[in-house]
Amino acid sequence: MGNVNSSGLHAEILKALSPRSDSGLAEWMTARAHDLLDEIVRQGPPVDLRDWYAAPFSGALLCKILGLPYRDWRQLMSGLDLAFVTSPDAYDGCTANWDKDYAYVLDQLRTDRSRQSGPIRRLCELKDTEQDSRHGPGPTSGGLTDAQIAAFVTSLFGAVSTSAFLLHAVLALVRHPGTVARLRADPGLMESAVGELLRHTMSIGDGLPRIATADTELGDVLIRSGELVLVCVEAANFDPAVFGEPERLDIGRHPNPHLSLGAGRHYCPASALSCVHARVALTALLERLPDLRLAVLVDQLVWRTGYIKRLPERLPVLWGTPAAH
Repeated sequence: MGNVNSSGLHAEILKALSPRSDSGLAEWMTARAHDLLDEIVRQGPPVDLRDWYAAPFSGALLCKILGLPYRDWRQLMSGLDLAFVTSPDAYDGCTANWDKDYAYVLDQLRTDRSRQSGPIRRLCELKDTEQDSRHGPGPTSGGLTDAQIAAFVTSLFGAVSTSAFLLHAVLALVRHPGTVARLRADPGLMESAVGELLRHTMSIGDGLPRIATADTELGDVLIRSGELVLVCVEAANFDPAVFGEPERLDIGRHPNPHLSLGAGRHYCPASALSCVHARVALTALLERLPDLRLAVLVDQLVWRTGYIKRLPERLPVLWGTPAAH
């Protein structure tokens, strides 16, 4: 892609990932959260929050932001289960998963424009405009193609998903009832609480691999050009030289320069969106499910292995007044 086309594609996606205060997106998220909680309350405890809340709420955002049909959220979220598997050996599912999701997005791009919405429609219109201005794409036009757009959109599935963080955040909160009581008494603390939960409950399970492009001194260590470095962001988030009492969950912590969303040129473009999404999800959850607690002992939770993110397979919870024994 040429620079102009690449800029146009990136600009549309960045616009979608940067919620404006007047966009109504937070209100839309709130409505979706309460729709899910209505069904959870109707079902009654215990309920698996991963299947009934975190996954569908994250899937709803994924579909809304990218302009995909909400009815397909489960297909998109299940694809992430294969996309983030870590293995020293190649496995068939990884390629098959990408091919399936890529084909799905390609089909959405080629449907009737009147049935499209969001970035999917705007990117298709951008492609159409470019082609019209050149009187047809031609074999060497360098313009946007369906294939390029589909690859770009498919690669965003994991970036937009907040399901794993929501599970970690809920698990942290139910293990700190004093923090929950503080949030109920002062809901205005939820914004800083999300930042602290991001610092305290890092869901990345592996070090981030980086190759040194030049000899670099890091502290008292010389890293040679071409050497592999595994960056442990979680260790940085618990650095006692930066965070006082780093093991303590402090929702009023300030400043809080955690690295869970990256930094500098690697800062996550979906950070603002993800934080709003988390604030809405947790605020609604605490509002609707009083005395929220685990339905099993912590050590009975089953954690997924061989996965780039630490993730409990299920998060069964109870709420309401505990039954008398």
